Amino acid sequence: MTETPEGPVNKRDLTRRTVVVTGGAAIAAVGVGGGLAVNAFADEATSDASSSSDSETCYTLTSETTEGPYYIDADKIRQDVTEDEEGIPLTLTLKVIDAETCKPVKNAAVDIWHCSALGIYSGYEAMGSGGGGGGGTPPTGAPTDVPTGTPTGAPPSGGPGGGGGHAEPTDDERYLRGTWKTDKHGHVTFRTVFPGWYQGRCVHIHVKVHVDGTWTDAGYEGGHTCHTGQLFFDEESVLASAEVAPYSTNAATRTTLDEDTIYPDNGPAGGLLYLKYNKRHIAKGVRAHLTLGVAPDETHDSTDTPPSASASAS
Repeated sequence: MTETPEGPVNKRDLTRRTVVVTGGAAIAAVGVGGGLAVNAFADEATSDASSSSDSETCYTLTSETTEGPYYIDADKIRQDVTEDEEGIPLTLTLKVIDAETCKPVKNAAVDIWHCSALGIYSGYEAMGSGGGGGGGTPPTGAPTDVPTGTPTGAPPSGGPGGGGGHAEPTDDERYLRGTWKTDKHGHVTFRTVFPGWYQGRCVHIHVKVHVDGTWTDAGYEGGHTCHTGQLFFDEESVLASAEVAPYSTNAATRTTLDEDTIYPDNGPAGGLLYLKYNKRHIAKGVRAHLTLGVAPDETHDSTDTPPSASASAS
């Protein structure tokens, strides 16, 4: 990967990272599906721990993947990131644990960001669907799986979330982006919408975990990024969402999970979410959860800092 962290040339000084709290930031915790999440996490931990029993660690490190060009250092301290965006309601619950000890990582700052149902990233609306000019019409003369050799062209993996350097925001919109802290059990829950798609990438959500910082009245300050990854959705759920408006109006060429060049193809360890929804009525909402096994003492801004153990960058 050629992805670089946010910033023009130099890397960000994460020890001085500051999150600014905006008005109405102190939102009450989302309690949807609390009991369900606890039971699901227990089953998940048992399954994954047993599969890696021959390892020195008690849990598999979650794969590090590229940050993508459209990360904006979190300035929205909130659990509900929807901002009236249309789409299938999605409740996302993550549990962050130390992969070596299996102890929960509490008070970590977790960032998520993803595109809208029509493939648009807030902060980059002028760049259209997936940052490629909108609509979803494939670019002429440039296959999506081959670099064009032009710095401003689409990377091999497609649009945002793939390779390429950081892009400066084009507007002040910040929907479908947010940061919240993990509780004493390592849990954090967000309310958002099921992501859409754009040419060159499968459906996904970006995630970062920041640790060793301080929560203050001004937000989250200092610390470092111990995990940069992406969360993925199985093909069945994506096909079901495509039958529901506004996803059904998304004309972008869709990349499947198997075709995606970023997904590590290693299931939950690679960010594949566990999902619960009514298969006949997905429009009623989806609950997603996953345990993220991280190395709190390490720094993983993006794929320029590959993990030292079992997590592999795509």
